[in-house]
Amino acid sequence: MGRLFGTDGVRGLANQDITAELALDLAVAAAHVLGDAGEFAGHRPFAIVGTDGRASGEFLSAAVMAGLASAGVDVMDAGMLPTPAIAFLTADLGADLGVMLSASHNPMPDNGIKFFARGGHKLDDAVEDAIEARMQEPWERPTGAAVGRIRRLDDGGTRYVRHLLTILPHRLEGLHVVVDAAHGAASSVSPWAFREAGAYVTVIGATPNGENINAGYGSTHLARLQRAVVENGAQLGIAHDGDADRCLAVDARGEIIDGDQIMCILALALRERGVLAQDTLVATVMSNLGMLQAMDREGVVVRQTGVGDRYVLEDMKAGGYSLGGEQSGHVIFLDHGTTGDGVLTGLMLASRVAQTGRTLADLAAVMTRLPQVLVNVKDVDKDGVEGNAPLQAAVAEAERELHGAGRVLLRKSGTEPLVRVMVEAADQEQAQAVANRLADVVKAELALA
Repeated sequence: MGRLFGTDGVRGLANQDITAELALDLAVAAAHVLGDAGEFAGHRPFAIVGTDGRASGEFLSAAVMAGLASAGVDVMDAGMLPTPAIAFLTADLGADLGVMLSASHNPMPDNGIKFFARGGHKLDDAVEDAIEARMQEPWERPTGAAVGRIRRLDDGGTRYVRHLLTILPHRLEGLHVVVDAAHGAASSVSPWAFREAGAYVTVIGATPNGENINAGYGSTHLARLQRAVVENGAQLGIAHDGDADRCLAVDARGEIIDGDQIMCILALALRERGVLAQDTLVATVMSNLGMLQAMDREGVVVRQTGVGDRYVLEDMKAGGYSLGGEQSGHVIFLDHGTTGDGVLTGLMLASRVAQTGRTLADLAAVMTRLPQVLVNVKDVDKDGVEGNAPLQAAVAEAERELHGAGRVLLRKSGTEPLVRVMVEAADQEQAQAVANRLADVVKAELALA
């Protein structure tokens, strides 16, 4: 059996992979592990629990809260709020842990369970492994007044929006912004925050019914936002995913502004204010070469990590960096939060437009995106990539062909027998041709018997 926790909590098909029984057991084990670590020392422990609005989140959050309360943990039910809001509230209210029920950008039938430690920090691998190891172990159950109590947290959204507005460097008066909430956790708080910041807001994808999260709306389905921005004459559009830890944007022409471009814009804005720590941006190896070239030209150092926001966050914390993120729009402002925050990212991007008086397209022009092609090669021996001489020779030949104006990256999947071939080049045709050729070599050299 593989490891239960993935790169971002436990995730799978709700009521098959992610069951009420699993949720309850995980909650009990989490309470015990964090208690053993001393997080609950000296006071009665309490937790914050939130969901992204999926129908399955109703029974899963009930199971999580039941597990926590049965282990003697008081619970504050925050209801539907973004993942970064739960992380913030865990820290702001001094909770001993936070739990978010969400599968982020995944389709509605999926769901997941994500834990935050005291201070709103994601758990490291060792703590996750300890939780998994203690599931279904015998334990002494509290009784009487020692059991946990469950109460509603009615002002969680207010606290979160107030927090976001204190960060904003420039108000948004004069801007017309379209917000696409993906029928998810941002449906209430994101339009609310933009309006409170002074923007005129048109809202789409903000009528969650438990079944429509991420369905044709949000950061993975941008066509509706592109049309809405153009049709309404807005200066920009902001798209979240289901749990609002991501943000992608659309400029006034309806063109997509991805996470790499957003990070370029924000890195320069933070540096201008003197708050880009060490003039450094942390990104992953999947960020576009055009971003690396732009930041080098502007004098901003880019550190690259493995794929996944947790690796970006680890590097930021270790080095004391203030800004990092992924091409997907998962952007972390470490001075203001412990995880990616799509609402904050959108507000900061809009604030930069308002402050400079420049269009989003003009700001994004600091970087030129190189055509990027990704080919997934399935059913191969992914662990053979580094040691296969013919494959490495093919990669070296491809890099020579690109003459330094592109790059090649072969990355093995963390969960499947799959190798991802990523190629960037000066034009789309060359990138596709090189990627296809390398994919053929991967198939030939690493095919499973």
